Amino acid sequence: MKKLVLKNISKRFGKVVAVNNAELEIEDQEFIVLVGPSGCGKTTTLRMVAGLETVDEGEIYINDRLVNHLPPKNRDIAMVFQNYALYPHMNVYQNLAFGLRMRKIPKAEREPKVIEAARILGIEELLERKPRQLSGGQRQRVALGRAIVRNPEVFLFDEPLSNLDAKLRVQMRTELKKLHKRLEATSVYVTHDQVEAMTMGDRIIVMKDGTIQQIGSPSDLYYKPQNRFVAGFIGSPTMNFLPCRILEADSQLYIETGDFRLPLLDHFADKVRERGDSKFILGIRPEDIREKKSVQPSSFGGSIKAQINVTEILGKEVFLDLTTGENTLSALISAEPEENLGQEIELEVNLARIHLFSADNGNAII
Repeated sequence: MKKLVLKNISKRFGKVVAVNNAELEIEDQEFIVLVGPSGCGKTTTLRMVAGLETVDEGEIYINDRLVNHLPPKNRDIAMVFQNYALYPHMNVYQNLAFGLRMRKIPKAEREPKVIEAARILGIEELLERKPRQLSGGQRQRVALGRAIVRNPEVFLFDEPLSNLDAKLRVQMRTELKKLHKRLEATSVYVTHDQVEAMTMGDRIIVMKDGTIQQIGSPSDLYYKPQNRFVAGFIGSPTMNFLPCRILEADSQLYIETGDFRLPLLDHFADKVRERGDSKFILGIRPEDIREKKSVQPSSFGGSIKAQINVTEILGKEVFLDLTTGENTLSALISAEPEENLGQEIELEVNLARIHLFSADNGNAII
Protein backbone atom coordinates (compact mmCIF):
# COMPACT_ATOMS: atom_id res chain seq x y z
CA MET A 1 0.00 0.00 0.00
CA LYS A 2 1.34 3.41 -1.04
CA LYS A 3 -1.01 5.60 0.94
CA LEU A 4 -0.34 9.28 1.64
CA VAL A 5 -2.16 11.15 4.41
CA LEU A 6 -1.96 14.85 5.30
CA LYS A 7 -3.47 15.70 8.68
CA ASN A 8 -4.23 19.40 9.16
CA ILE A 9 -0.89 20.61 7.83
CA SER A 10 -0.04 24.31 7.80
CA LYS A 11 2.93 26.36 6.61
CA ARG A 12 3.74 30.02 7.19
CA PHE A 13 6.38 32.28 5.71
CA GLY A 14 6.53 35.15 8.17
CA LYS A 15 3.03 36.58 8.36
CA VAL A 16 1.94 34.87 5.13
CA VAL A 17 -0.06 31.66 5.56
CA ALA A 18 0.98 29.58 2.54
CA VAL A 19 -1.00 26.45 3.51
CA ASN A 20 -3.79 26.56 6.06
CA ASN A 21 -4.94 23.40 7.83
CA ALA A 22 -4.91 21.16 4.74
CA GLU A 23 -6.33 17.68 5.21
CA LEU A 24 -6.12 15.00 2.53
CA GLU A 25 -6.07 11.23 2.19
CA ILE A 26 -4.63 9.74 -1.02
CA GLU A 27 -5.27 6.07 -1.68
CA ASP A 28 -2.91 3.52 -3.17
CA GLN A 29 -2.43 4.01 -6.95
CA GLU A 30 -4.47 7.22 -7.07
CA PHE A 31 -3.47 10.06 -9.38
CA ILE A 32 -4.23 13.23 -7.43
CA VAL A 33 -3.93 16.72 -8.94
CA LEU A 34 -3.44 19.89 -6.90
CA VAL A 35 -4.66 22.85 -8.92
CA GLY A 36 -5.14 26.54 -8.33
CA PRO A 37 -3.81 29.99 -9.25
CA SER A 38 -0.25 31.08 -8.56
CA GLY A 39 0.40 31.52 -4.84
CA CYS A 40 -2.47 29.28 -3.72
CA GLY A 41 -0.17 26.89 -1.78
CA LYS A 42 -0.17 23.84 -4.04
CA THR A 43 3.60 23.70 -4.62
CA THR A 44 4.30 24.41 -0.94
CA THR A 45 2.06 21.45 -0.06
CA LEU A 46 3.98 19.22 -2.47
CA ARG A 47 7.32 20.41 -1.08
CA MET A 48 6.21 19.60 2.47
CA VAL A 49 5.36 16.05 1.36
CA ALA A 50 8.79 15.81 -0.27
CA GLY A 51 10.54 17.13 2.84
CA LEU A 52 11.86 20.22 1.05
CA GLU A 53 9.81 22.46 3.37
CA THR A 54 9.20 21.91 7.07
CA VAL A 55 5.67 21.49 8.41
CA ASP A 56 4.69 24.15 10.95
CA GLU A 57 1.59 22.28 12.11
CA GLY A 58 0.03 18.91 11.36
CA GLU A 59 1.36 15.52 10.29
CA ILE A 60 2.30 13.74 7.06
CA TYR A 61 2.11 9.95 6.81
CA ILE A 62 3.41 7.71 4.02
CA ASN A 63 2.20 4.13 4.49
CA ASP A 64 1.22 4.87 8.11
CA ARG A 65 4.76 6.13 8.82
CA LEU A 66 5.06 9.67 10.20
CA VAL A 67 7.60 11.45 7.98
CA ASN A 68 7.52 15.04 9.28
CA HIS A 69 11.11 14.92 10.51
CA LEU A 70 12.56 12.54 7.95
CA PRO A 71 14.92 14.01 5.32
CA PRO A 72 13.78 13.71 1.67
CA LYS A 73 16.13 10.79 0.94
CA ASN A 74 14.46 8.69 3.65
CA ARG A 75 10.85 9.29 2.59
CA ASP A 76 10.90 6.93 -0.40
CA ILE A 77 9.46 9.53 -2.77
CA ALA A 78 10.61 10.73 -6.18
CA MET A 79 9.99 14.26 -7.41
CA VAL A 80 9.89 15.52 -11.00
CA PHE A 81 10.53 19.26 -11.24
CA GLN A 82 9.34 21.93 -13.65
CA ASN A 83 12.89 22.67 -14.84
CA TYR A 84 13.85 18.96 -15.12
CA ALA A 85 16.87 19.40 -12.75
CA LEU A 86 19.23 17.33 -14.92
CA TYR A 87 22.98 17.39 -14.41
CA PRO A 88 24.39 19.09 -17.53
CA HIS A 89 27.83 17.42 -17.32
CA MET A 90 26.34 13.91 -17.23
CA ASN A 91 24.86 11.97 -20.14
CA VAL A 92 21.35 10.53 -20.01
CA TYR A 93 22.49 7.16 -18.64
CA GLN A 94 24.44 8.83 -15.85
CA ASN A 95 21.51 11.11 -14.99
CA LEU A 96 19.19 8.13 -14.78
CA ALA A 97 21.60 6.14 -12.64
CA PHE A 98 22.68 8.99 -10.35
CA GLY A 99 20.07 8.47 -7.61
CA LEU A 100 20.75 4.74 -7.50
CA ARG A 101 24.48 5.34 -7.29
CA MET A 102 24.00 7.75 -4.37
CA ARG A 103 22.02 5.04 -2.58
CA LYS A 104 24.98 2.71 -3.19
CA ILE A 105 22.99 0.29 -5.36
CA PRO A 106 25.51 -2.09 -6.99
CA LYS A 107 26.22 -1.45 -10.67
CA ALA A 108 24.88 -4.90 -11.61
CA GLU A 109 21.50 -3.89 -10.16
CA ARG A 110 21.58 -0.31 -11.47
CA GLU A 111 22.04 -1.13 -15.13
CA PRO A 112 18.87 -3.20 -15.73
CA LYS A 113 16.79 -0.60 -13.88
CA VAL A 114 18.16 2.20 -16.07
CA ILE A 115 17.74 0.22 -19.29
CA GLU A 116 14.15 -0.71 -18.36
CA ALA A 117 13.23 2.90 -17.55
CA ALA A 118 14.76 4.05 -20.84
CA ARG A 119 12.81 1.39 -22.70
CA ILE A 120 9.51 2.34 -21.05
CA LEU A 121 10.04 5.99 -22.00
CA GLY A 122 11.42 5.33 -25.48
CA ILE A 123 14.79 7.02 -24.88
CA GLU A 124 17.16 4.05 -25.31
CA GLU A 125 18.92 5.76 -28.23
CA LEU A 126 19.56 8.89 -26.14
CA LEU A 127 21.57 7.30 -23.32
CA GLU A 128 24.92 8.72 -24.48
CA ARG A 129 23.67 12.28 -25.07
CA LYS A 130 24.08 15.25 -22.74
CA PRO A 131 20.99 17.26 -21.68
CA ARG A 132 21.96 20.17 -23.98
CA GLN A 133 21.59 17.81 -26.95
CA LEU A 134 17.98 16.96 -26.07
CA SER A 135 14.66 18.60 -26.88
CA GLY A 136 12.32 19.73 -24.12
CA GLY A 137 10.21 16.62 -24.44
CA GLN A 138 13.27 14.36 -24.32
CA ARG A 139 14.58 16.12 -21.21
CA GLN A 140 11.20 15.63 -19.56
CA ARG A 141 11.36 11.91 -20.29
CA VAL A 142 14.81 11.72 -18.73
CA ALA A 143 13.51 13.49 -15.61
CA LEU A 144 10.66 10.98 -15.46
CA GLY A 145 13.08 8.10 -15.96
CA ARG A 146 15.21 9.25 -13.05
CA ALA A 147 12.10 9.01 -10.85
CA ILE A 148 11.04 5.62 -12.26
CA VAL A 149 14.33 3.85 -11.60
CA ARG A 150 13.96 4.50 -7.87
CA ASN A 151 10.62 2.65 -7.72
CA PRO A 152 9.40 5.01 -4.96
CA GLU A 153 6.31 4.76 -2.75
CA VAL A 154 4.99 8.09 -4.09
CA PHE A 155 5.67 10.13 -7.24
CA LEU A 156 5.50 13.93 -6.90
CA PHE A 157 5.19 16.14 -10.00
CA ASP A 158 5.69 19.92 -9.80
CA GLU A 159 4.24 21.41 -13.01
CA PRO A 160 6.41 19.09 -15.14
CA LEU A 161 4.84 20.01 -18.48
CA SER A 162 4.74 23.80 -18.20
CA ASN A 163 7.92 24.33 -20.26
CA LEU A 164 6.66 22.28 -23.21
CA ASP A 165 4.80 23.60 -26.24
CA ALA A 166 1.02 23.08 -26.42
CA LYS A 167 1.07 20.06 -28.74
CA LEU A 168 3.77 18.26 -26.77
CA ARG A 169 1.96 19.00 -23.50
CA VAL A 170 -1.12 17.17 -24.77
CA GLN A 171 0.99 14.21 -25.86
CA MET A 172 2.89 14.05 -22.57
CA ARG A 173 -0.36 14.20 -20.55
CA THR A 174 -1.47 10.99 -22.23
CA GLU A 175 1.92 9.35 -21.75
CA LEU A 176 2.01 10.27 -18.06
CA LYS A 177 -1.39 8.70 -17.44
CA LYS A 178 -0.35 5.51 -19.25
CA LEU A 179 2.87 5.45 -17.26
CA HIS A 180 0.98 5.92 -14.00
CA LYS A 181 -1.25 2.92 -14.70
CA ARG A 182 1.69 0.79 -15.84
CA LEU A 183 3.71 1.51 -12.71
CA GLU A 184 0.68 1.14 -10.41
CA ALA A 185 1.99 4.23 -8.70
CA THR A 186 0.58 6.69 -6.19
CA SER A 187 1.05 10.14 -7.72
CA VAL A 188 0.54 13.75 -6.66
CA TYR A 189 0.65 16.25 -9.51
CA VAL A 190 0.73 20.06 -9.20
CA THR A 191 -0.46 22.35 -11.99
CA HIS A 192 -2.07 25.75 -12.51
CA ASP A 193 -3.68 24.48 -15.72
CA GLN A 194 -7.26 23.36 -15.07
CA VAL A 195 -7.41 21.49 -18.41
CA GLU A 196 -4.40 19.42 -17.29
CA ALA A 197 -6.11 18.78 -13.98
CA MET A 198 -9.42 17.72 -15.56
CA THR A 199 -7.83 15.35 -18.08
CA MET A 200 -5.33 13.69 -15.72
CA GLY A 201 -6.66 13.50 -12.19
CA ASP A 202 -8.62 10.65 -10.60
CA ARG A 203 -9.46 13.30 -8.03
CA ILE A 204 -8.67 17.01 -8.03
CA ILE A 205 -7.90 19.30 -5.10
CA VAL A 206 -8.71 22.94 -5.85
CA MET A 207 -6.80 25.41 -3.68
CA LYS A 208 -7.08 29.15 -3.09
CA ASP A 209 -5.10 31.32 -0.65
CA GLY A 210 -3.61 28.26 1.05
CA THR A 211 -6.99 26.62 1.69
CA ILE A 212 -8.53 23.57 0.03
CA GLN A 213 -11.77 24.69 -1.62
CA GLN A 214 -13.03 21.35 -2.90
CA ILE A 215 -11.87 17.76 -3.42
CA GLY A 216 -13.60 15.58 -5.99
CA SER A 217 -13.57 13.83 -9.34
CA PRO A 218 -13.33 15.97 -12.49
CA SER A 219 -17.08 15.54 -13.09
CA ASP A 220 -17.90 16.50 -9.48
CA LEU A 221 -15.97 19.74 -9.79
CA TYR A 222 -17.45 20.54 -13.18
CA TYR A 223 -21.09 19.72 -12.50
CA LYS A 224 -21.25 20.25 -8.73
CA PRO A 225 -18.87 23.05 -7.73
CA GLN A 226 -19.20 23.85 -4.04
CA ASN A 227 -18.57 27.57 -4.45
CA ARG A 228 -18.20 30.32 -6.99
CA PHE A 229 -14.38 30.14 -7.01
CA VAL A 230 -14.33 26.46 -8.00
CA ALA A 231 -17.06 27.05 -10.59
CA GLY A 232 -15.08 29.87 -12.17
CA PHE A 233 -11.72 28.12 -12.05
CA ILE A 234 -12.85 24.79 -13.50
CA GLY A 235 -14.11 24.84 -17.08
CA SER A 236 -12.94 26.57 -20.25
CA PRO A 237 -14.27 29.02 -21.36
CA THR A 238 -15.03 30.13 -17.82
CA MET A 239 -18.54 30.15 -16.35
CA ASN A 240 -20.73 33.23 -16.77
CA PHE A 241 -21.70 34.93 -13.50
CA LEU A 242 -24.62 37.36 -13.32
CA PRO A 243 -26.28 39.03 -10.31
CA CYS A 244 -29.90 37.88 -10.11
CA ARG A 245 -32.98 37.72 -7.92
CA ILE A 246 -35.78 35.21 -7.53
CA LEU A 247 -39.32 36.13 -8.51
CA GLU A 248 -42.55 34.13 -8.23
CA ALA A 249 -45.49 34.34 -10.62
CA ASP A 250 -48.40 31.88 -10.80
CA SER A 251 -46.60 29.47 -8.41
CA GLN A 252 -43.55 29.39 -10.75
CA LEU A 253 -40.16 30.65 -9.58
CA TYR A 254 -38.03 32.61 -12.04
CA ILE A 255 -34.45 33.82 -12.08
CA GLU A 256 -34.44 37.44 -13.13
CA THR A 257 -31.22 39.29 -14.05
CA GLY A 258 -32.76 42.54 -15.23
CA ASP A 259 -31.91 41.61 -18.83
CA PHE A 260 -33.70 38.25 -19.11
CA ARG A 261 -35.76 35.81 -17.07
CA LEU A 262 -35.35 32.02 -16.75
CA PRO A 263 -37.88 29.57 -15.23
CA LEU A 264 -36.50 27.55 -12.31
CA LEU A 265 -37.05 23.80 -12.49
CA ASP A 266 -39.17 22.36 -9.66
CA HIS A 267 -36.39 20.43 -7.89
CA PHE A 268 -34.23 23.57 -7.88
CA ALA A 269 -37.15 25.72 -6.73
CA ASP A 270 -37.57 23.66 -3.55
CA LYS A 271 -33.95 24.36 -2.54
CA VAL A 272 -34.32 28.08 -3.21
CA ARG A 273 -37.54 28.29 -1.20
CA GLU A 274 -35.77 26.64 1.74
CA ARG A 275 -33.17 29.41 1.69
CA GLY A 276 -35.65 32.25 1.93
CA ASP A 277 -33.21 34.60 0.14
CA SER A 278 -34.06 36.56 -2.97
CA LYS A 279 -30.62 37.71 -4.22
CA PHE A 280 -28.11 35.27 -5.72
CA ILE A 281 -25.37 34.95 -8.36
CA LEU A 282 -26.47 33.00 -11.44
CA GLY A 283 -23.85 30.76 -13.06
CA ILE A 284 -24.19 29.50 -16.64
CA ARG A 285 -21.47 27.63 -18.49
CA PRO A 286 -20.97 28.83 -22.11
CA GLU A 287 -21.56 25.29 -23.42
CA ASP A 288 -25.01 25.26 -21.76
CA ILE A 289 -26.18 28.12 -23.98
CA ARG A 290 -27.48 27.40 -27.48
CA GLU A 291 -29.25 29.23 -30.27
CA LYS A 292 -33.00 29.12 -29.60
CA LYS A 293 -33.91 28.02 -33.11
CA SER A 294 -31.48 25.06 -33.03
CA VAL A 295 -32.25 23.61 -29.61
CA GLN A 296 -34.15 20.33 -29.32
CA PRO A 297 -33.68 18.94 -25.75
CA SER A 298 -36.56 19.71 -23.40
CA SER A 299 -34.17 20.78 -20.63
CA PHE A 300 -33.45 23.97 -22.58
CA GLY A 301 -35.67 26.95 -22.07
CA GLY A 302 -35.97 30.64 -21.40
CA SER A 303 -35.03 33.33 -23.87
CA ILE A 304 -31.93 35.54 -23.93
CA LYS A 305 -31.64 38.25 -26.57
CA ALA A 306 -28.05 39.40 -26.92
CA GLN A 307 -25.86 41.39 -29.27
CA ILE A 308 -22.90 39.62 -30.89
CA ASN A 309 -19.57 41.36 -30.19
CA VAL A 310 -17.02 38.71 -31.25
CA THR A 311 -17.14 35.29 -32.90
CA GLU A 312 -14.30 32.74 -32.74
CA ILE A 313 -14.55 29.54 -34.80
CA LEU A 314 -13.16 26.60 -32.79
CA GLY A 315 -13.73 23.75 -35.21
CA LYS A 316 -17.07 22.12 -34.45
CA GLU A 317 -18.07 24.92 -32.07
CA VAL A 318 -18.18 28.70 -32.24
CA PHE A 319 -17.39 30.94 -29.28
CA LEU A 320 -19.54 34.05 -28.96
CA ASP A 321 -18.82 37.13 -26.88
CA LEU A 322 -22.17 38.79 -26.25
CA THR A 323 -23.81 41.75 -24.57
CA THR A 324 -27.22 41.42 -22.99
CA GLY A 325 -28.41 44.67 -21.43
CA GLU A 326 -25.75 45.67 -18.88
CA ASN A 327 -24.18 42.20 -18.74
CA THR A 328 -21.63 40.42 -20.90
CA LEU A 329 -22.08 36.76 -21.73
CA SER A 330 -20.01 33.98 -23.34
CA ALA A 331 -21.59 31.15 -25.31
CA LEU A 332 -20.43 28.08 -27.23
CA ILE A 333 -22.80 27.16 -30.03
CA SER A 334 -22.64 24.23 -32.44
CA ALA A 335 -22.68 26.20 -35.69
CA GLU A 336 -21.70 29.62 -36.96
CA PRO A 337 -24.68 31.95 -36.43
CA GLU A 338 -26.51 33.49 -39.37
CA GLU A 339 -26.44 36.79 -37.51
CA ASN A 340 -23.47 39.10 -38.07
CA LEU A 341 -21.39 41.11 -35.62
CA GLY A 342 -23.50 43.79 -33.95
CA GLN A 343 -26.74 41.96 -34.69
CA GLU A 344 -29.08 40.39 -32.14
CA ILE A 345 -29.26 36.66 -31.53
CA GLU A 346 -31.80 34.73 -29.46
CA LEU A 347 -30.49 32.01 -27.14
CA GLU A 348 -31.77 29.35 -24.74
CA VAL A 349 -30.21 27.89 -21.62
CA ASN A 350 -29.93 24.32 -20.34
CA LEU A 351 -32.12 24.87 -17.27
CA ALA A 352 -31.00 21.56 -15.73
CA ARG A 353 -27.41 22.77 -15.53
CA ILE A 354 -27.68 26.29 -14.17
CA HIS A 355 -25.93 27.17 -10.90
CA LEU A 356 -26.94 29.54 -8.12
CA PHE A 357 -24.46 30.89 -5.58
CA SER A 358 -24.99 32.87 -2.41
CA ALA A 359 -24.48 36.59 -3.01
CA ASP A 360 -22.96 36.78 0.49
CA ASN A 361 -20.33 34.02 0.69
CA GLY A 362 -20.27 32.50 -2.82
CA ASN A 363 -21.30 29.03 -1.64
CA ALA A 364 -23.34 26.93 -4.06
CA ILE A 365 -27.10 26.74 -3.59
CA ILE A 366 -27.84 24.59 -6.64
